[in-house]
Amino acid sequence: MKWNNSKLEWDATGEHLYETGVKMGVLYPIVDNTYSTGVVWNGLTAVTETPSGADANDIYADDMKYLELRAAETFGATVEAYMYPDEFAVCDGSAAPITGVIIGQQPRKPFGLCYRTILGNDTDRDEFGYKIHLIYNATASPSERSYQTVNDSPEAITFSWEMTTTPVAVTGYKNTSCLIIDSTKVDALNLAALEAVLYGQGATDARLPLPDEVISILGGTSEYDITLNRSNATIVKDSTLTLKATVNPAGTSVTWASSDSTKASVTQGGVVTGVAAGSATITASISDGVNTYSDTCTVTVTAS
Repeated sequence: MKWNNSKLEWDATGEHLYETGVKMGVLYPIVDNTYSTGVVWNGLTAVTETPSGADANDIYADDMKYLELRAAETFGATVEAYMYPDEFAVCDGSAAPITGVIIGQQPRKPFGLCYRTILGNDTDRDEFGYKIHLIYNATASPSERSYQTVNDSPEAITFSWEMTTTPVAVTGYKNTSCLIIDSTKVDALNLAALEAVLYGQGATDARLPLPDEVISILGGTSEYDITLNRSNATIVKDSTLTLKATVNPAGTSVTWASSDSTKASVTQGGVVTGVAAGSATITASISDGVNTYSDTCTVTVTAS
């Protein structure tokens, strides 16, 4: 075995790291079991994440400690803000029978939440980077609100909510209620693509993607893959060519399509037929139920 004998170095320049702040809060209410359009949460002042559980349970046999089992871990948080978006009212157990009238003690709707924290170091300070925190399937509990007369040192009321969560699925991992994305470690272009989804872009509304989609956008590996045996091919009009797709997991159903079936058509078995002189792109695709994975072959058809 070869060991790395490089000398350890403490407090190197640029490695005095810290994390601070909370900003750019976005609320995603759940409507009809789907995360609806994200809305800005202005006035967000603090998010205190409070994971719990995972307690150790010692198991004994033969008068000695045999092994250690751990309980399931849960994720919760406390959110504090000077104000909240109107869309949060249903998440806080409120309803509006008519405009301007609010009634409490109503069913509490689940929601998703996104916010940023700042990553800094000794050289770039607060410009070093940031983390995006995504929270799924949260519900808020009621909290105390204290109203006081205005005096010579007035203070704004701070609202506070305790949140609990129900984990969502992540392919290849245990279910989770939270994802954290580190801007200093993921690809910048992929991160920009994710932020366009989270915050909206142009005429596209902001939305909260589920963990599998987040991982896919950021270029994470997947157990799903498809590869064609050819990337280019030339065939004569009225002749055929059979393309073969290697898929993972094995046995996954493949969908075939042609970009121009007037030039080259393809069956759902991968058999390509030259229809007329020209070219077409043949695409083979598989899906994991959330994301689509594909590979292509450019087929050129000659007259003779």
